[in-house]
Parts: sequence; C-alpha cells; structure tokens
Amino acid sequence: MTRTNPLASLLDHRRSVAPPGYSRWLIPPAALAVHLSIGQVYAFSVFRNPLVERFDTSLTAIGVIFSIAIVMLGLSAAFGGTWVERNGPRKAMFVAGLCWSGGFAVAALGVATGQLWLVYLGYGFLGGIGLGIGYISPVSTLIKWFPDRPGLATGIAIMGFGGGALIASPLSAELLARYADAPADAIVPAFLTLGTVYFVVMMMGAFTVRVPPAGWRPERERSAAARSEESPAARADAAPQAPDLPGVPVRRAVRTPQFWLLWTVLFCNVTAGIGILEQASPMVQEFFTGVGPAEAAGYVGFLSLCNMLGRILWSSTSDVIGRKRVYIGYLGLGGLLYLLIAVAGTGSVVLFVALTGVILSFYGGGFATVPAYLKDLFGTFNVGAIHGRLLTAWSLAGIAGPMVVNVIADVQLAAGRDGAALYGLSLYVMVGVMAVGFCANMLIRPLPDQARDRAPGPERAVERD
Repeated sequence: MTRTNPLASLLDHRRSVAPPGYSRWLIPPAALAVHLSIGQVYAFSVFRNPLVERFDTSLTAIGVIFSIAIVMLGLSAAFGGTWVERNGPRKAMFVAGLCWSGGFAVAALGVATGQLWLVYLGYGFLGGIGLGIGYISPVSTLIKWFPDRPGLATGIAIMGFGGGALIASPLSAELLARYADAPADAIVPAFLTLGTVYFVVMMMGAFTVRVPPAGWRPERERSAAARSEESPAARADAAPQAPDLPGVPVRRAVRTPQFWLLWTVLFCNVTAGIGILEQASPMVQEFFTGVGPAEAAGYVGFLSLCNMLGRILWSSTSDVIGRKRVYIGYLGLGGLLYLLIAVAGTGSVVLFVALTGVILSFYGGGFATVPAYLKDLFGTFNVGAIHGRLLTAWSLAGIAGPMVVNVIADVQLAAGRDGAALYGLSLYVMVGVMAVGFCANMLIRPLPDQARDRAPGPERAVERD
C-alpha cells in the first residue's frame, strides 16, 4: 500500500479549493503576509554598511547582493510562472517561504564564516528565487476571486511589497542595535531572527490561501445572471461568461505585440522610478545644500510611503477609468513631472519632494496595475504565468535605471560639475524613457476573440511546458 506524504497532500492543489461559504476577503491578507515579508528586500541598505565592515570590502561588492536578488526575482518569476499556475498558490507560497527564509539562513552562515560568496548564494540567489515565486504566487488567485475589482485586489497585496521596507527597516535597525554593540557583530542573529519571523508569517499566508471552485462567480455577478435568466431576450443577447474563455496560453501570449508593448511600458515605468529611488538620498542632498543625512533619510521614507500608497490608490482607480488610461497618467504626467523637476526642481525643496513623491506613487501603481492589465488582455487563468514572464522587464530596469543615473553622474563629476548639475541630464533622459513607454501604451489594442483558448475546463487553463 502506497503511503502518502501528509505535507505533500496538504499542499496539493485540490486541497486548496475553497469550501462553500469561504470568504474571498481572506485572500488579500494571505497575499499581504507574503508580500510584506519579501518586501524586506527594499530595506537591505540597512545591512549594507555593517556588511562592508564585516567583510572589509567595498560598497559595490555588497551592493551586488541586492542586484543578484532583483535579477533572480525576475528570472524565477519568468521561468516559474507556469509552475505556479499549475501547482496553485499554496504550494508556491510554501516554496517561496522556504527559499526566502532559507536565504537568510545561508547568508547568516556566510557572515559567520567570513565567506561572502555564501551571502551571494543565500540572500541573493536563493532569496531571490523566493522573491520571484512569492511575488507572483497570489496574483492570479486574487484576480480569480476578484474579477469585478482586480485592480483593488492586486493593489492591496502588491502594496505590501512596497510597504515591507517600512516595517523591515526599523525592525532590522533595532535587531542590529540589540544583539551587539557593533552592528557588524549583530548581522548573524539579525538574519536568523528575520528568517524565522518571515517563515512563520509566510506560512500563515500559505495555509490560509484558497482557490475558488470551478465556475465560481462573485455574488453580484450571480445575482445579475439570475435576473437576466428571467428574461428570454436578455438570455439570448448575453455575452459568453469568463469561464468559457480560459484565456491565452502562455507561449502564445508572449508572441503577441500586446505582450511586448506592455513589457516596454513596465520597463520604462520601472526604469524611471527606480532611478530616483536608488539615488534618492544623495540626490536630494546634492540638489539642496541645507539637506543633511537625517533629512535625506526622512525623504527616503517618504518616497517608500508614496510607493506603497500608489499601489493601492492608482490600481483601484484603474478599476474605474481603465488600465490604459491610468498608464497614460503614469507615463504622460510622469514625464511632465520629470521635465518640471529638471527645469524648476532646484528652486524649492517642497516642490522637489512633492513631485518626486507623485512619480514614486506612479512607480508603485505601475506594479500593482499590470496584473489587471494582463487579465484584460489575455484572460484570467494564465495571468500568473504571463505576469512572471513580464517581470523580466523589472530585472532589466533594475539594472538600467540606476546605471543611467550613476554613469551620467560620474561623467558630470569628472567634468568638474557638482550639485544638481550631476543629475540634470539624467532627468531629461527619464523624460525620454517615459515618452517611449507612453507611445507603447497607446499602441496596445485588445486581442481578437479568436486569439483566446475557448476550450473550457482547468485542464486547458494552464499550458504545459
């Protein structure tokens, strides 16, 4: 007689189907538990100087850890998207928790033994896989539970990724202060503590999440369908419902112009936003002589808050005005704001802070809105896998944005310039980047109905590799 592994059985996709009466409003908190945990990556800079001291190396060598994590986020999301769709959110969130928390453990071992490559392997490579799988794991489930409000649902969850640093930054600083007199000596217990806490929180999310049963629809849609069935004329005119259109298979989706236009849109929005985010502290100090390190740290916290709030505000707005229109705002208005900063940004610190805050809210909103945009274009059932492919734009933008700003600043510095002149040309470049994204967004058109896979049933919902 074959013995079944209890854990494997518990993680099985069929065991995660919601029972009758399950509230769909339990799904956003489950997703939020994962995204708040992996959002710690935006607070990695808290460990940067202690790691430099511990390994007696350069900031660049330590910065590679963050870069590896972001690159692996995009790659694991791209190559793991179909696996996530096939195995369901519970198993995916469980694996994400193991990788993310295990990354902290391996990194702690590297710090304890003085092996920097183990930190690269742990936090960067293994943790980065946890980031990618964890980031996409709840997305398609949220859209299936909230077909009537996909922007709101994904915005709530992805808001956690932007806001995770608001919790992780002071928590990490407190752990470094409590465990040892010198922060460099407190890295190992701090990493182990964070890994343990995040594992528990992510497991709570993993074992709470459920997928809707086949044919499930929100109460409002069921009520509307029941009313339409009372009228023969309405029934005859009714359009096919979503279950009859499982969506576009992944491999077909990535061959469409719509996918690559949206990839360009995301790349441009992220490149422009992350360029400011990565250089926020030195940039504001160079622009305004009266701003010191303490004020710059407060400014970085403000940008993180704008990043977080933009994810829920603008993604919810997209449910009302549509995805294309909200991206017109992100890229069109965002480009104008960059131009205004370049022309008049040095005149007032209040104006500079306000304009960059709005831009960072667009940056966050772009992340939260793109899953719903994909759902509109390609259907519901493959959106997680397609979203994973699309996040390769984030990996590339995470390199391109900071590189543009840093290289131009180095060139200007070598030419004898200083202050705001270091970043003026970068701002104009970002205006051009936004313009490219704006044009790509305007070129996006809905797919024809024949491009969709009309075969009903879950066996056709996810393309097999």
